[in-house]
Order: sequence, then structure tokens, then C-alpha cells
Amino acid sequence: MAESGLHVALHQDSPIPLGAEFGCEAGELLALVGPSGSGKSTILRCIAGLFSPQSGKVRCHGEVWLDSAAGIGLPPQARSVGLVFQHYALFPHLTALGNVVVALGHLANGEREKRARELLELVHLHGLEARRPRELSGGQQQRVALARALARDPQVLLLDEPFSAVDQATRRKLQRELAQLRKRLKIPIVLVTHDLDEARALADRICILHRGQTLHAGPPSEIMARPKNALVARLIGLTNLFEGEVLEQRLEAGVTVLRWKEHALEARHNGAFSPRTRVCWVIPPENVILHRRDRPSRGERENPLPGVIDEYVELGEMTSVTILVDGQAEHPLAMTVPTHVARRNQLGPGEQVTVSLLAEGIHLMPWDEVR
Repeated sequence: MAESGLHVALHQDSPIPLGAEFGCEAGELLALVGPSGSGKSTILRCIAGLFSPQSGKVRCHGEVWLDSAAGIGLPPQARSVGLVFQHYALFPHLTALGNVVVALGHLANGEREKRARELLELVHLHGLEARRPRELSGGQQQRVALARALARDPQVLLLDEPFSAVDQATRRKLQRELAQLRKRLKIPIVLVTHDLDEARALADRICILHRGQTLHAGPPSEIMARPKNALVARLIGLTNLFEGEVLEQRLEAGVTVLRWKEHALEARHNGAFSPRTRVCWVIPPENVILHRRDRPSRGERENPLPGVIDEYVELGEMTSVTILVDGQAEHPLAMTVPTHVARRNQLGPGEQVTVSLLAEGIHLMPWDEVR
């Protein structure tokens, strides 16, 4: 059976360190996420043939585009890649139609304009074919760049921060359009973004990068709930990151007991850590449950902790709350609650509260210095 999808393995020590390995199947959208300087754009350039790493392999649907050990390195024009740059790189003297036509040199002259119009309609630019880039909005320019990238019927689509230059409302609209378009393309799509929320909304899988290294690759829900280590947890912005010690393993009950400060917490069973092992652990804010003052709930019996509200910020329908567990400033615990619930419970700075940490949401990781 022929190999499908895109498979990448890149390695080099300098000038930009790389140690990235990942795959992206046909019809899948993979998001490369990491801070500035983590090598995201360099990886796209390696796939497209615009940069040659010290060593590596790039295969697409079984065709070898790069194999440094075998001396294979196809030039960019020999790789079936559609690439959308951060700032679109449109020809300013050409119309929207002309910008797409120039990418259709592989078609006969009589076919190019018809195909260009079809692509512009695909990206919702029907009627704007005669406008030049300066006459188009940022979102419209991005659509022209996408139509041009699709002009050669690429086997892979590479998107380098494609929505970073537009306003938030346009960004959301373009994200919806990409989500709809990818169902029709059925090719691997690799999206570079620094916006984790964007990656979670669009991607089937996320690859977390740091200094050119792949730290964790997997579905967004898995990475957010069960990061591989403390560094990944930091990079994805999980603030409820702490150190602890495993007290015991209760395999029959499906529980690992964790010591945190003076508290014994029950976590989802993880047999990788034996008793007396130091660990890091994390819990997403949505797994921190507020004890209601008017009526207790079943979940309140699960790892209850007392605390004092340190920070209270209403953000529309949701409210962000930071609690100092046992009143100690070195152990802030973040949670979010619906604003109407926060008001009903009369929450505010200085208020005494009790919360529960749901065992299913507590994830253990190898120990690392958290602070």
C-alpha cells in the first residue's frame, strides 16, 4: 500500500537548532505552535525546499523530496507545495486575477483565466477579480494568496501565520473559511501559528515546538489535558502547575494519591510513578470546581481545598478567579466560573472559598523545577 501524507524529520545544530519530527495525513490540519524563535517558519521553508537543513528527510505521499543521507534535495519548483506567507507577497501591479494566473503556467493559455476565476470564487472573491492588492482589504489579500497557493493543485498546503495581519473579526471569518475549505481539499495542511486558541480551534493535531525541538505532538484535547512535561505545560499557558510527591498507588480504585503541601490529593491513576517519587502535576482551570454556598454538590467531596480569593476579573460571560490555597501566596490556583455564578456566590477579592480539584483532571508529569 502506497504511503500517504507528509512525513518530516529535520535535524541541525546551527544556525537555527532543529530536532523536529512529525507527520500530517491527507485531509488533516497540523498546527506548529511555539514561541518566537522556535523554528516554526524555518520548518515550513525546509518542507518547501527554500532552506536546506544539515540533515533530514521530507516525504510526501511516498515521494522523497529531501533525504540528506542519500544526497536527495529537490528544488522548490519540483515539490508540489502551496505556500501562503505571513504578508501574502502579492504582486502589487497585478490584479487579483493576474496574481493567480501567474501561478498557472502549467496550464494552456486558454485555460488559465478560467481556472483562476474558479479559484477566486472558491475563496469567496467572486466580483473582485479586477482589483489590485492596494484596493483589497487584508482579508481579501489573504484570500488571493490562498487562491494562488492552490493554483498548482499542491499535494501539501503550508500556511505561515496567515491570519496575523488582519483584525480579530476578519481573523475569525478566515478561520471559519479555512475550516470549510480543508474538507474540500483533502491534502495535508501545516499551519504555523503562535496563537494556541487558533490551533485548538482549527487543528486535528498540534505539534509543540521549543528551540526547534518537537516536545509534544497530539490532538489538542490531549495536549491541553495531559502535557508531556512541565515545559510543555508552560508553553501552552497552563498556570496551575505545581510540584508534589506520590504517596501511594491504588490500582483497584484507579487512583494515584499525591501529596501537595499538607494535602493528600487523589488523581487519575498513573502507574509510571512509584511512591515517594517527586513529580510535577497540572490541572486545567475547568477541573477546579467552586463549592456553592447555597447547595453542596457531589463533586465537592473530591479533593476539597480551602482558600482566599486573590484576583477576581469579570470577562463578559465568564469570570477569572485566582485563589490562594490555604491563604498562601506561593500557591495560586486559577479557575473560571460563569459570571452569574460568581455574582450569586458573592465572590470577590478577600472572600473565603472552598474548591474541589477533580481527580480526572489532575495530570502527573516527571519532576522539574517549576519556579
